[in-house]
Amino acid sequence: MTNSGTRIVALLPRGEAIRNFVYSGALDTIAASADLTVLSVIPSQELRQALASRYEMLPLNYKRERYAVSIIREVLDMAHGRRLWSKAAQERWYLRDQEAKGAGERFKRRLKKAACYPFTATAGVELLSTIERKASRWFCNTDEFLRLYSELKPSLVFNASHVHSSNAVQAVQAAQWLGIPTATFIFSWDNLTSQGRILPPYDHYLVWNEEIRRQLLRIYPKIRAGQVTVTGTPQFDFHFRPEFYWTREQFCGRVGADPSRPIIVYSTGMANHMPGEDRIVERIADMVAGMREFGPPQLLVRVYPKDLTGRFEWLKQKRKDILFPAIPWEPAFLTPKYEDLYLLTNTLRHCAAGINIASTIALELCMFDKPALNVAYDPPGMNIHPISFPRYYEFDHYKPVVDSGAVELARSENELRPLLNRAMKAPETRSPQRRAFLTKMFGDTLDGRSGQRTAEALLALAGVPAAAPMTAAALQ
Repeated sequence: MTNSGTRIVALLPRGEAIRNFVYSGALDTIAASADLTVLSVIPSQELRQALASRYEMLPLNYKRERYAVSIIREVLDMAHGRRLWSKAAQERWYLRDQEAKGAGERFKRRLKKAACYPFTATAGVELLSTIERKASRWFCNTDEFLRLYSELKPSLVFNASHVHSSNAVQAVQAAQWLGIPTATFIFSWDNLTSQGRILPPYDHYLVWNEEIRRQLLRIYPKIRAGQVTVTGTPQFDFHFRPEFYWTREQFCGRVGADPSRPIIVYSTGMANHMPGEDRIVERIADMVAGMREFGPPQLLVRVYPKDLTGRFEWLKQKRKDILFPAIPWEPAFLTPKYEDLYLLTNTLRHCAAGINIASTIALELCMFDKPALNVAYDPPGMNIHPISFPRYYEFDHYKPVVDSGAVELARSENELRPLLNRAMKAPETRSPQRRAFLTKMFGDTLDGRSGQRTAEALLALAGVPAAAPMTAAALQ
């Protein structure tokens, strides 16, 4: 406990928020200067004990919203998407139409669309947002957080992930009803143009970069410039901290690779967004095995930790030449374990090149100045309609990456082969484009200190200066 007399409540509504703000040491920095209470999801008893040993910690409980509130939020989200009408919003609208199969589902889909259309102008979205806020108060189904905040009297309530955090909404709006300032972190670079509306609205927003700041101010006209702070994202801090580096021998021993042969990493996506990706991986494995002049290289597949379908199990059994290291995440609340900070960082450090489908991993490959190749073709011989992989490269967040030349798109297997060969022979080919893109997107925030900046920003919002530099919090 500190003597500042100021308390901050931090909400950790999803596992990756624990990585970003606990593992990075950001919450430790806050706790060194202010009283801190952490309300968190509980992925495991091990993590519960680790959090409780560091902070005053309470479980983040959630009660299902009343039906009226859920319906209003769904219509608001649809109206917001229609007003925004980004490439990703158009894709989601199209896919939802295609997913409505039976007569009953199609009728419900038409009914929801009819309900949202009158609100698709900016004024309509704002009106519906006001209705949603009032309905949330009228139909409030828990006083738990009102009682808690009345006791704690926090100066600031911080939601560490604005997206995929329905279990934090009740905790945030309770603070607002009591007049307590609220802040949130815009979790990822695609969230504003590819995800839904920010609910509820906040007093302050912390963002990755200037472009996201501009997007936020453009998409949400009521937000003022002074409410938005650029901090960078703690998600990448570990890549720039040498204490997380392994030698090549250490890394290869961990994943079962031969340190004398180059490693090509394929990072997969979600099964519902990238169906048939296991077939693509197998054919790439054939391609890599034929590159005899390079050793041949080893193909390492980092299965997306949120993909719990097991769709690669058959390939693991069939192809012993493909490396499938276990990814250390807790399945509950999709939570990275501390060990994965090392595994991911060193996968990127020690690979020769990376392949993926429009993934954030492409940005991380650029951070290590490694060739990043994007699969822009559908699985050969497989009908995945209504999904189309090439369309992902038109999404608002990813198109600037493609246009920059920092990544290379393969429109077919025949295009991927020479791109992969060139990546192995001349990995420096697109190094200038990679550096230029990172500078434009991140400025000077790729320094391992984004967690520190976030902590300092939150302390400033609460009226407390930071007292101590941040170190990584080794929760093991």
